[in-house]
Amino acid sequence: MDTVENRLERLEITLPAAAAPVANYVPVLQAGSMLYVSGQLPLVDGKLLLTGKLGDEVSTHAGVAAARACFINILAQLQNYLDNDWSRVKQVVRLGGFIASTPDFTEQATVMNGASDLAAAVFAPHGQHTRSTVGVASLPLNAPVEVEALFEIR
Repeated sequence: MDTVENRLERLEITLPAAAAPVANYVPVLQAGSMLYVSGQLPLVDGKLLLTGKLGDEVSTHAGVAAARACFINILAQLQNYLDNDWSRVKQVVRLGGFIASTPDFTEQATVMNGASDLAAAVFAPHGQHTRSTVGVASLPLNAPVEVEALFEIR
């Protein structure tokens, strides 16, 4: 049977421990059958994968990797909240991406594909989702990307 665990293994993804919130919010909140995951930064081994702005010191390719890392951290939050019961995920509903970028940078959607492509691969066929992607002046810790998510669960 093709499961989330099998897909993660095929993608060679080992989920980190879910990061604790650094301010006054909860990392995951359930409202009815909807599960909201707070914005996640591209942390790898507890440190930012990279810092800076797209269109300046961060390339589009590196931004895609950062968005992918953000989604891996969303998965870690989801795994923690659902106590590793991936069968409860019914649908990836929406991803929201915030891309720290220069005013003339216009490839935010390409950067966000790093998260979207991974969502589609991990939760196929229920990984297709709606999405918003916006360029912002700055993000916490000088991160280049932050991604939030909304899931429907059983």
